[in-house]
Amino acid sequence: MFKAIYLTQDEEKNVSAEIADLNESDLPEHDVAIDVEYSTINYKDGLAIMGKPGVVRSYPMIPGIDLAGTVTASESSSYSPGDKVVLNGWDVGEAHWGGLAQKSRLKSEWLVPIPATFDTKQAAAIGTAGYTAMLCVLTLEEHGVGAGDGPILVTGASGGVGSTAISILAKLGYEVVASTGRPEESSYLNDLGASEIIDRAELGDENPRPLQKTRWAGVVDAVGSHTLANAIAQTNAHGCVAACGLAQGHDLQTSVMPFILRGVTLAGVNSVHEPFARRKLAWDRMATDLDADKLDRMTEVVGLSGGVDVAGQILNGQIRGRVVVDVNA
Repeated sequence: MFKAIYLTQDEEKNVSAEIADLNESDLPEHDVAIDVEYSTINYKDGLAIMGKPGVVRSYPMIPGIDLAGTVTASESSSYSPGDKVVLNGWDVGEAHWGGLAQKSRLKSEWLVPIPATFDTKQAAAIGTAGYTAMLCVLTLEEHGVGAGDGPILVTGASGGVGSTAISILAKLGYEVVASTGRPEESSYLNDLGASEIIDRAELGDENPRPLQKTRWAGVVDAVGSHTLANAIAQTNAHGCVAACGLAQGHDLQTSVMPFILRGVTLAGVNSVHEPFARRKLAWDRMATDLDADKLDRMTEVVGLSGGVDVAGQILNGQIRGRVVVDVNA
């Protein structure tokens, strides 16, 4: 038996979340069995646990798009019992049972070995949010945005993606400007490495002009909608905007003008289905480019039942940094 957050849906499509005792025989027939040590609560997990439509594709479901733990059995030559592994994405917690459980069975190709720099708690704290942030930084680098080219805007700065992106960019020598709707978090963001804090209202025009005064050499955006549209409009010529989220909305009111008149690149970052080589690169880079002390400072740990409580808070923008779930607590 093992414990898990278990989602069910009734005939009226009402979703219930409870801590349930399940049998290991209930797990899907994949090739690697894992004793899960830590999972996380991401925005997508909040949507799933709170029963919002568009995330979970079938019920019953164990949510949790991240997990970190130890391999206990493997039919794959890539992993052996005792290996420390991390899982991010691959529709786990949406179409496949996820990480908010004490046991899991997953496809070997979905897993990444945890770099020796990190323990399982830190790997979970990085999770999808940190891994996505690293993919965004890689995207800026690959589009030629260097540390000396000007400020990098990070939106949704106090969230998981934003917090990690600030820490990584600052360590790499970039000037980072953090956009937030929570001015009380300014000292936290400065401590992570942001050199300037701006109110998200500066990006709040809901009918933005497609070309505005340029401010940013690059952008890491986890918000979407008019925040993203304003950020694009303010990006320097030949700058790059790495877009990875839609917490504000999936709409985008802009035109081709920033792209054809300024050569701005809008690069989408899909962390869910990246191939293994790209995932491994991101995790290897984080082992050198992410300050573990800052990671610890941005992390809160809760038990399995606490994961249910936190779900609503993350949807309401009340969570700072990362929430790690100790599934055995």
